[in-house]
Amino acid sequence: MEKRILGIDPGFAILGFGAINGQVSQQSLQSPPVNMLDFGVITTPKDMDMGQRLRVLYDDLHELIKEFQPDLVAIEKLFFYRMGNTILVAQARGVIMLVLAQHNVTYVEYTPAQIKQALTGYGNAEKLEVQEAVARELALSEIPTPDDAADALAVALTAWYQI
Repeated sequence: MEKRILGIDPGFAILGFGAINGQVSQQSLQSPPVNMLDFGVITTPKDMDMGQRLRVLYDDLHELIKEFQPDLVAIEKLFFYRMGNTILVAQARGVIMLVLAQHNVTYVEYTPAQIKQALTGYGNAEKLEVQEAVARELALSEIPTPDDAADALAVALTAWYQI
């Protein structure tokens, strides 16, 4: 049975996404091989007002769900930086949750430490170590860029390992 996972690294100015898929076998005790479908970012211009920026996220997320038709969406849990930025990211997460509910898509959430642990075996791994693990696990010749897209693929892989 094929399983398709869309990973999302939430953001207001830049939202990363990464889609993976693979065949799931009930007989194997190891994680089945996985393939990358696509990755990228949704950006919202700084000169656009907040409502319009949220609308860009809303519309583009609908398109991503239609395009990839994921069985599962994996989202990085909100991590607190600066209070102003946290509020904006929380608003973007609200849009993400709304779109997923409208499409009846199941989602899971992982903390940054859970993602690092899943990909490197160490919950305090450096960002570069996680990015290298993403490239290795997906047999990519280089680390995906920008960072937000690589982070989204890391979230998707974390969910894949839980299958």
